[in-house]
Amino acid sequence: MNSEPSKPEKRLHGVGVSPGIARGTVFVHRPDDEEPPVRQIPDSELPQEIARFETALIATRAQIVEMQQRISEAIGSKDAGIFDAHLLVVEDRTLIDEVMRTLEKERCNIEHAFLQVANRYAKTLSEIDDPYLRERALDIHDVTRRVIHNLLGKSTKVLSSLGVQHILVSHNLTPSDTAQLSRAFVLGFATDVGSKTSHTAIMARSLNIPAVVGLHNASQALSTGDHVLLDGYNGLVIVNPNDQTLWEYGELEDRKEKVAEKLAELRETEATTLDGRHVILSANIELPDDVEAVKKSGAEGIGLYRTEFFYLNRDELPTEDEQYENYLHVAEQARPFSVIIRTLDLGGDKFASALELPEELNPFLGWRAIRFCLERIDIFKVQLRAILRASISGNVRMMYPMISGLAELHRANDVLAECKVELRAEGKPFNEAMEVGAMIEIPSAALCADALAKEVKFFSIGTNDLIQYTIAVDRINERIAHLYEPTHPAIVRLLKMVVDAGHAHNLWVGVCGEMASEIALTPLLVGLGVDELSTGAALVPRVKRAVRSLETGVCLQLVEEVLRMDSSTEILAKCEEVARMHYPDLLS
Repeated sequence: MNSEPSKPEKRLHGVGVSPGIARGTVFVHRPDDEEPPVRQIPDSELPQEIARFETALIATRAQIVEMQQRISEAIGSKDAGIFDAHLLVVEDRTLIDEVMRTLEKERCNIEHAFLQVANRYAKTLSEIDDPYLRERALDIHDVTRRVIHNLLGKSTKVLSSLGVQHILVSHNLTPSDTAQLSRAFVLGFATDVGSKTSHTAIMARSLNIPAVVGLHNASQALSTGDHVLLDGYNGLVIVNPNDQTLWEYGELEDRKEKVAEKLAELRETEATTLDGRHVILSANIELPDDVEAVKKSGAEGIGLYRTEFFYLNRDELPTEDEQYENYLHVAEQARPFSVIIRTLDLGGDKFASALELPEELNPFLGWRAIRFCLERIDIFKVQLRAILRASISGNVRMMYPMISGLAELHRANDVLAECKVELRAEGKPFNEAMEVGAMIEIPSAALCADALAKEVKFFSIGTNDLIQYTIAVDRINERIAHLYEPTHPAIVRLLKMVVDAGHAHNLWVGVCGEMASEIALTPLLVGLGVDELSTGAALVPRVKRAVRSLETGVCLQLVEEVLRMDSSTEILAKCEEVARMHYPDLLS
């Protein structure tokens, strides 16, 4: 693409949520979202309005299900599950009954009645001081637009009908919008609003479409036909890029391609440092379907199987046999490597509809994970029995989440022992030597790690929660996200305390939180003596390359230096210095 010399280059700054570089012409998407006209309805026409509403809901549901199927075939059932929230909206009896009451009270056309009620629901969610719930207001807007379009007989397939390559720009893109995008024609997209936690951002990453959000006024500043370069790595949209910019990004793309080729060559190798220290490099999964990506990544097994996703978006709890079959399937697929199954970690931001968990003012500090399981022994035992039965594969390990101290660990192990007695009595085989570990993700667990180490076979450090609990920072709260610091001196000291306690009792210690995938921090984790790193499957090659480029002595020296530092910024800078010294191409 050649820039137009008569037009100056301009840069719009946002947040990169899906990596990649795209160059092309802009298509500005301005959905037809004007409010439907209001008209009074005589009593004789009320049944007709109700019938129109029911027909529109049925059509909307069919469209959502069709999108789910298309997304599931293209990028997997996990991402298609995003639309479960949309289905709940069109099936919400509370909302539908409120629409009926509004229709009868105001005697207005059904479009207007529905829009009033839906907008009230969305407004309530958008005003809640929680980024995740604010994002869910977008789901309601998305479904509302579909229902209104169906009531008015308008098409909802504008985006899917675009048959030329373009960079899509819009004030916002709903999950339904994103589901319509064709990878063949959409080179990238940019929006005025949005965050890394939005469903749209998640789907962009799954579709491998470069994306930038949070640009504020890009949809007004840009026009269809403008020439732009979109940088999904750094969150930039460059309008009318000049020759120098095009050359610089051409060089960057060449470097990225060469790095990707080199990383692909590492698939069959191990994560071993230059001086011969082997660090187990495994991957995190949420669903059994994720195992294939783990195998392709070159990971050494599964370091974290998040089983709570097995419980979500369903009206009934999974049975013991259903869980057993799934766990056994994952274990068999992971051979010859192991799979670490984390017991149920519901609560916080994850709720199973079948359980009807109560609302809490502070859900991350409330009735979740092991606390929930130790009160709902009936649910806990079903899962423990299923895991034990699957352990006959010989490569299954299990760990408890959110352990705060010995009392919880003892109670959990007592329940596990009861399950073993029951299975023996029933003649159902299991691996008597299955290893049981504890996740260290609460400061109290880190501080008493020496005592916990006497009761388990391994530790797995969940750095995401350990960081937010230690420095009291909600990592998804946009207002204080800058305070979420993995290199805070207190975090470094807690990590060292856990690793040292584990090694003193001959336990291996892993890290399964996001720190494991941050290659700028790999030298720190290697220096601390971590035995295993578990990351998202797509990031395994990068972390493997980082480990293979390091020397243990250099990493040990790094730890000695940062333990004398009092500033998280200073610690991060030192870690990045060592990382750039050994693998600058991965960090460019």
